[in-house]
Amino acid sequence: MIVDGHALMLFGGIVAFLFLASAVGWLLGRKAGPEGNPGIDNLNARIRAWWVMVALMAAAFLLGKPGVILLFAFASFAALREFLTLTPTRRADHRTLFAMFFVVLPLQYYLIWIEWYGLYSIFIPVYVFLLMPILIALRGDTAKFMTRVAEMQWGVMIAIFCISHVPALLTLDIPGFESRKLLLIAFLVIVVQMSDVLQYVWGKLFGRHKVAPRLSPSKTWEGLVGGVASATLLGACLWWITPFTVMQAGVVAFVLTLMGFFGGLVMSAIKRDRGVKDWGHLIEGHGGMLDRLDSVIFAAPIFFHLVRYWWTV
Repeated sequence: MIVDGHALMLFGGIVAFLFLASAVGWLLGRKAGPEGNPGIDNLNARIRAWWVMVALMAAAFLLGKPGVILLFAFASFAALREFLTLTPTRRADHRTLFAMFFVVLPLQYYLIWIEWYGLYSIFIPVYVFLLMPILIALRGDTAKFMTRVAEMQWGVMIAIFCISHVPALLTLDIPGFESRKLLLIAFLVIVVQMSDVLQYVWGKLFGRHKVAPRLSPSKTWEGLVGGVASATLLGACLWWITPFTVMQAGVVAFVLTLMGFFGGLVMSAIKRDRGVKDWGHLIEGHGGMLDRLDSVIFAAPIFFHLVRYWWTV
């Protein structure tokens, strides 16, 4: 892949920001002394994890389409494993579980690789949705049948279908933007992830009124409004890496931040239902893959179809 100036400027800015964050974290750690501070230790762990994630994303971008598809296929595999680890299954489900990991997942990403939109857009929500309960029913185990089917269908939709819409952005036909479609992924990830960070910061500074205290005590209305407004402004400022105008980029960023917030809320509800704080421990300071991608999961399909139908049809 040929890296253009826009991509270099973007990643240069991200690296500079991480250097600044690392310096601040180091100074805070020095100030805390030998006994340390749990909050500062968690902050530095998150910064180290962001270095790793940015490095992986940069490597995938350098490899182009194959690297991006492999990266998100791995993300889907890890996310599906985390989801199913917290989902009770029975011996009769083993064939279906095998098919989810080793048939459905690779086939969905293969369809994206060959850019078969007509099939990868309906393969899971139509064909897999219908075939999964058939496979389970053929085993003859009816104990909690509807619960088992619904939970596995949710896992496939969240971990494979929704996440696969990130690399699917590379299949879009955008006139005049053919060589820069990787930057659409960067726009999506930056806006959604920074929205999470900014909502947290605004909530810590001014948060008083909880949005859903039983689901996520840290989410406040003040944090939501401040974070969404800030991330929307950030998205508008990043118009130059997209095919959008400044106004269009701001509108898209606003939609993404809202969907990211509601996605995080839904995933928090599932965790509370399962009685866990995090989905896993794959990423230091961030929990599991689903903890890091919970906002992207709901935002990615919306972003994909906004771009497809608003600007390319």
